[in-house]
Formats: sequence, structure tokens, C-alpha cells
Amino acid sequence: MGAVIMSAAVKAHGLDGGLVTPDWAPLAMAELEAVLGKFPAIGAPVEIVFASPRPFSAAGLVATTNGRVFVKRHHRAVRDREGLLEEHRFLAYLFNAGAPVPQVLVSDSGETAMEAGEWTYEVHEPARGLDLYDDAISWTPFRATGHARAAGQALGRLHRSAEGFAVPRRKVQPLVASFTIFAANDQEAAMKSYLAARPALAEHSAVRACALQALELLAPFHAELRPFLSALEPLWTHNDLHASNLFFSGADEDCRATAIIDFGLADRTNAVHDLAHAIERNIVEWLTLVRSPWRPEAVAIHLDHLRALLEGYESVRPLSREEAAALAPMTALCHAEFALSEADYFLGVLHSEASAAMAYDGWLVGHARWFLDAGRRLLDALREWAESRIRTAP
Repeated sequence: MGAVIMSAAVKAHGLDGGLVTPDWAPLAMAELEAVLGKFPAIGAPVEIVFASPRPFSAAGLVATTNGRVFVKRHHRAVRDREGLLEEHRFLAYLFNAGAPVPQVLVSDSGETAMEAGEWTYEVHEPARGLDLYDDAISWTPFRATGHARAAGQALGRLHRSAEGFAVPRRKVQPLVASFTIFAANDQEAAMKSYLAARPALAEHSAVRACALQALELLAPFHAELRPFLSALEPLWTHNDLHASNLFFSGADEDCRATAIIDFGLADRTNAVHDLAHAIERNIVEWLTLVRSPWRPEAVAIHLDHLRALLEGYESVRPLSREEAAALAPMTALCHAEFALSEADYFLGVLHSEASAAMAYDGWLVGHARWFLDAGRRLLDALREWAESRIRTAP
């Protein structure tokens, strides 16, 4: 299927936080010439300045005769043209609303998503600001409290800008952080529907067993969330606001987030779901659990960054009382569908049983179990924060 071409120069983020040979061949100058030839104003490619270490696609910052652009290549089994256009429509709406997102560039034929053989390509303007976390992977913390505050502010601005984008949720495809299972009153029926729509998962006995186990483990959090579901307004969201998806004005405590990138996981969920993902991605050092699953208490929780993230967010978009109360259980639940979506990618696209097991057992079940044990400290902090807002309200 065109995957796994060795490269000594380019490495990708591995599932345990290390650097590994990428699953997808790095971008090559010949293909860049063909793609950028559809954008005459950009000029011809001269050099690949930076090769992204992200594992699910091949991407890089490319110097051309007329400047720089960011080019990304997906396998069509992951993102076909229509799947990519879902993201581009959302990005265009955000850009026109003044959100800090890079502009998707349009070819001379009016296309933003271009298919060539088994690949789909997109071209963006470079993000503005400093890429302070270009080597950071998900589940590693902010390097400064000010960065957490800036991230919260940026997410609040993004949610304000996304209001009014009334488009249905995305079609079924791998690597999307949706919210359907625990958005339903009957989580078991919703889980069955989720799996049935993804044959690689539905036909896998271990996935089905882990899905049932996760439902049992997460049931208390779903019960806690259920009274607030009707208050969570649908909203198109980013669903992966890790520090590595942000650019900054500087490295100091007073910096601003100047750009949000990588909308591959975006879907129609709600603001609390997106904020919960930002907490789950940045505040909990999950890689400790990957390396030492027998020591759940050793997983670091950065409560100072949590407070700064929430302060930053609410300085732009204050949460309602119901949204604040929903945040603790949502933080325990939000990982579930993306863990399953990753398992779908590993089984259906890469055909890697070992990687899939990391997703459906290590992450789906393992993270659910952690929230019932060592993770209660994080959830209690969120509950106390929500209650303090009620006590101090005028």
C-alpha cells in the first residue's frame, strides 16, 4: 500500500514516546514538484526545511523559489479527498472568522485536496509564530505555566470562531476524535453502532472484549455526565490541542498562542469535549503508564498547568455552570472514541496487531482503569474547581 520506506534522516514519534522509522515514506522532491506545480504562484520546491515527526502522515515545511509552504500527504485509506475537504471547510470558516489558523492554499484549478494514485495532498501557508514544541509528542507537558494559559486562551478563541459552523459530523474514517458513544443515554447500543460501522473493529474479538470492559469501567463517569448532556451545545472542535499543535509569540510566561495547527481529529462534538481533550493531552503524563503500567500512581498530573489552562480558556469563553460540572467526567471519557479510532487505523490501514493492542487495550482500557484509581486526583481537582465557581458566583 505504499507504506514503510526506510529513511535514515527522518524519524517519527513512536507509541512509547521514542523515535522510530516512519510508517509512511517521507516527502520526496519529485512528488513535491508535481504537487506544487498545481500552485504556480508558490514557485518550485527547493528544499525540505523540516520533516514532521508526526506518525499518521508524511509532512514537512518546504522552501520554494517564492517562499515557504507546509505540505502534507495522506494515504487515501486514512484521508480521501472528501475526508480532507471536511477539515478544509472548517478551517476556511475559522480563518474567515479571525481564528489563529493557517490558511489552506487553493490550486489554480480551485482545489485544496488533491488525489494522486493512493495519496491525498494538502498545502498550507506556514503557521505564524515560534514552533516551540516541534519535537514534543502528545502526553508530554507544557514547559511553562504561561504556555498552558496561552493554550487555554487560544482554544477559547477557536470555540468562539467556530460558532455558527452548522455542518453535520464527519463521515466514518480512521483517526477522528468523535463523541457519539457517551453522548447517548444508552452507551452499550451506541458502542455497538460505533463498532458495526468499522469492520476492522467489529470483526476483532479482542477489540469487542476491551470495548465491553471499557464500558463497565467508564459507566460511573457516564452516569455523572448524563444529567449535563442536554446543556452541551454541538460545536465543531479541534480535539487535539496539544502544545505541539500550537505556535507561540515567544517562550516567556507572557507569550500568546499565534496559531493552532493540525485539524485532522476535528469533528462536531462540543466545547467541553474539546477542553477535556486539551486537559488529557497536556496535563497527564501518560507515557509513564506506557512504560510502567504497574505504577499508575507514578503518572504525573500537572495541576498548576491545569489551573492556568482553565483560567486562560475562561478569560475568553466562560463555561456555563453545567459545562463546568461536566468537565470532570468528560475528561475521563473523552479518550475512548479516539483510542478506538486509532485501533481502526492500526488494524484496517497498517495491519499492525501490536500497535492496535496498544490502542484498544493499553489506552482504551488502561486509561479508563487509571481514572478510577490514581486519576481520581485530577478528576477531584476538576470537581473542586467547578464547585468553587458556584461558590464565588455573584
